[in-house]
Amino acid sequence: MQEVKTKKFAKGKNTLLVHGAWDKLFPASSPASPIVQYFSPFTYPISYPTPDCSFFPSGLLYLDLNIYREAVIKALIKEKSKDLYRLIERVNFDGKYYQVKCVRFGDWKHCWDLAIRIQFFGMMPGLAFEPKKIISRKNKKIIYRSLILVNPYELWERKLVEKLWNLQDRIEFLIAKILFHECIHILIFLGKTLSSGFEQTDVFLEFKELLKFANSKKLCPESYDVQSHLRNLVDLNINFRGGSEEKPDLVPELYEFLIHEKYSIKKTDLAFGLPCSNRKISRDYVKLAVLKMSPCIEFNKKIWKKEVNRLQKDLEKLYDRIDG
Repeated sequence: MQEVKTKKFAKGKNTLLVHGAWDKLFPASSPASPIVQYFSPFTYPISYPTPDCSFFPSGLLYLDLNIYREAVIKALIKEKSKDLYRLIERVNFDGKYYQVKCVRFGDWKHCWDLAIRIQFFGMMPGLAFEPKKIISRKNKKIIYRSLILVNPYELWERKLVEKLWNLQDRIEFLIAKILFHECIHILIFLGKTLSSGFEQTDVFLEFKELLKFANSKKLCPESYDVQSHLRNLVDLNINFRGGSEEKPDLVPELYEFLIHEKYSIKKTDLAFGLPCSNRKISRDYVKLAVLKMSPCIEFNKKIWKKEVNRLQKDLEKLYDRIDG
């Protein structure tokens, strides 16, 4: 524990709360409420064991974990994927925007800015925000700005501690893994936004092929069942709300979201290990898909819950088929 500094004062953005008894280094996970844990569509769901420590004096203590080295994290990502490394090569982890890509289409210049911030902010390992579009007609320039938040709170997850006992090595590995996953989302956003005449990354091309396969007849009946359940839930939600106006079809968007997350998690697992089961992925991301529908307060009705359970089971089967 030589590298650990403790403070008895108010926690900063890069400190992690420690409390309780040290005799339970690996307590059972205590999941957050769905609204909190599944706020963003781009989070990697892992259990949240809270370390309890009486090793330290009584009172509120905080571990100062601002000990990571950017160069080490970037080297870990470079070892796994050159595409993802090129994305973050010139980006510092200070929350400021850096230009990572710039291409010209006709008279207009399209630029991509990325900001990465590492801080402890609750129970979400990572967030990748879809790009904000900024248009400058005077300069004939379109800027797409994306932000990645990385939250390495899972430092005491059992498998991770068994793999890396050294705190600094562990936090750098965890940050690299979370950032790797979120950068996959960013590259897919980039590929979808700048698809025309733009040299695509391997990540985007792989995802595009997987999405094509997920929509093909080869994956029936699993893909059909998942989309049918999504359709039923969307229709139930509209009926509960009493809405009759025509709205964009959410089913293709939700289905792509579920394939998008499966691809990102699978690719991250292959690169870093510590895999997540299809049962857990389907359970967590079905909850998130339900939240993306903005369900009304009546979503706890038996018919709704029954359809959600069916979706989860069939989504797990679909993920199994994709892996096969």
